[in-house]
Amino acid sequence: MRARRYCHPIRHEYKSKNIKNIKNICKYDILFVTLRQFIIVTMVNRLSKAQIKLVRSLQNKKTRDELQLFVAEGNKCINDLEGTFALRLKITLDNATPTEIAQMSSLRTPPGVIAVFEKAKQQAIDFSTNRLILALDGIQDPGNLGTIIRTCDWFGIYDIICSKDTADCYNPKVVQATMGALARVRMHYVDDLPQMLSDFKDANYPIYGTLLEGNNMYAPNSIPNKEFGIIVMGNEGNGISPAIREVLTHTLLIPSYNTNNTSESLNVSIATAIILAEFRRPI
Repeated sequence: MRARRYCHPIRHEYKSKNIKNIKNICKYDILFVTLRQFIIVTMVNRLSKAQIKLVRSLQNKKTRDELQLFVAEGNKCINDLEGTFALRLKITLDNATPTEIAQMSSLRTPPGVIAVFEKAKQQAIDFSTNRLILALDGIQDPGNLGTIIRTCDWFGIYDIICSKDTADCYNPKVVQATMGALARVRMHYVDDLPQMLSDFKDANYPIYGTLLEGNNMYAPNSIPNKEFGIIVMGNEGNGISPAIREVLTHTLLIPSYNTNNTSESLNVSIATAIILAEFRRPI
């Protein structure tokens, strides 16, 4: 009877003298209990419906602003961000099903890992000498913004000033396009970009802007100081706004080398890369 109690909850009929059978039955029951405990532990660690709903809600800017949270996807991006942003939740196939991950993902092919981070607190802009800063005037496309942030990371531009109508840098599409560069480039959103630039112009800070009627940036002396200043990139369709054009100290043009009819302008993220490459090119 002792052996029978030990093997509970599975009941078995056996002859008390058949010790071998009793041992085999007990082994099976122990395995069953261990498996049951594993299933319970796994179920406890599963993502809740509320957590799934939270992650999905962070696709919305209003929710991101209210909760001060954002979403990142993919091991490379998440690993880079973990050193800078506080991790609140990590979702993998260990605690969510492929279907649940697909529901939370903003990508057509989910990478299998999603993380929720706290947004960074607004930091002061470093205007120390011998430093380049990028300013964005109404960049709307999340893919363009993400690529610009990644490009700044490559060229050692650590601060980007954005007008209030520039796309949200914590938009999932932007975060994905940065490929982790958001951890190394500080983003600053200001209410009045023209006024801020005007103040720095008064302080003899060079303000560069890219315009179709600007000066060929490869011409001699078109860029007096390549290590110091603010470079302004304008909206995809309208370019730099009239209010900011008034405060520019230098206008630059990326020349076209096509002698026939060509595109009117470059994509803003491509133009940013070309401009920054020229500023970083040794004199």
